[in-house]
Amino acid sequence: MSVRETALAALFAYLGAALAGRSPAPKVLRNETVPQRLPTGGLVVVRDGETVEETAILSPLAWAIEHRADVEVVAATGALLDALLVDVAAAIAGDRTLGGAVEWAQAGAPSFDDAEAEGAAAARAASIPVALFFTVAGSPLA
Repeated sequence: MSVRETALAALFAYLGAALAGRSPAPKVLRNETVPQRLPTGGLVVVRDGETVEETAILSPLAWAIEHRADVEVVAATGALLDALLVDVAAAIAGDRTLGGAVEWAQAGAPSFDDAEAEGAAAARAASIPVALFFTVAGSPLA
């Protein structure tokens, strides 16, 4: 498994574990289409995103990678959305290495939007960029 995939899987696992304690717990997905019906506890979707910077480190050859994943949060109310955003930030800040999968993880400022979901009159959504920093040997694809 590549270092990038390990980092993304760790982010997904950390968010799933951190949010599982909420009542009701939000549904946490990875790269899934947002379902028509919004779960009571809200929805969190981890999107793989893209690599935004690759810097070569010579002798021996390695690459310092900055990969930006996106975490989409959808909730029926603004209060629930805010609580989920706080929990996502706390999960990432609680272990910046995501269990050793990355050298550093940093959540950015969210962007907000309205969302349409069956059963929710005025659902709100936010997208949080999460920068994952890690080093790979030999090739940026590793």
